[in-house]
Amino acid sequence: MTWTEILGFVTGAASVLLAVRESAWNWPVGIANNIFFLILFWKAKLYADAVLQIVYIVISVFGWWNWVRGGTGHTELPISKTTARAGITLTLITVTATALLTAALRRFTDSAVPFGDGVTTALSLTAQYMLSRKLLENWWVWMTADVIYIALYCYKSLYQTGVLYLVFFAMCIAGYTGWRKSLASNTARAPQEAAVL
Repeated sequence: MTWTEILGFVTGAASVLLAVRESAWNWPVGIANNIFFLILFWKAKLYADAVLQIVYIVISVFGWWNWVRGGTGHTELPISKTTARAGITLTLITVTATALLTAALRRFTDSAVPFGDGVTTALSLTAQYMLSRKLLENWWVWMTADVIYIALYCYKSLYQTGVLYLVFFAMCIAGYTGWRKSLASNTARAPQEAAVL
């Protein structure tokens, strides 16, 4: 296990744990994680995953601001559910991105697993965007990506990273459960507050 993989493991786990707890600190810790994984994935010839880390950094800046100031009146952004229309749009974008990334990886790189690399990249981008908007269903998209990632990293002999993604999967279950309770609590409280006003 290299230092890059160890630091990626630690910052990755910390970032997901902070997201589970709805802490905006998940974003700067996540940026550090992206840097470590960019180096790790490039060396493993997982190019789409490597470039994905750069995109994550950009989304993380947006997400950090959005979580802190993206709510009504520039307040903290609350958790919300994905609308049916948004869900269909995000699904179509993810499928299209998977096809385009897979084709590009096959044509322009020596990626060992172009489809696996492409689909996990597309799913991760969708999940990261949904996380930046505090959409509850981001956890389902992350869990789907994590299952594929685990198989992909084991195939590439990145076993410690595979274990990390198994931990991520478990944390996603905790994240979904906690966020769902928080959303239910906020929804129940809102009518009472409105009645008081």
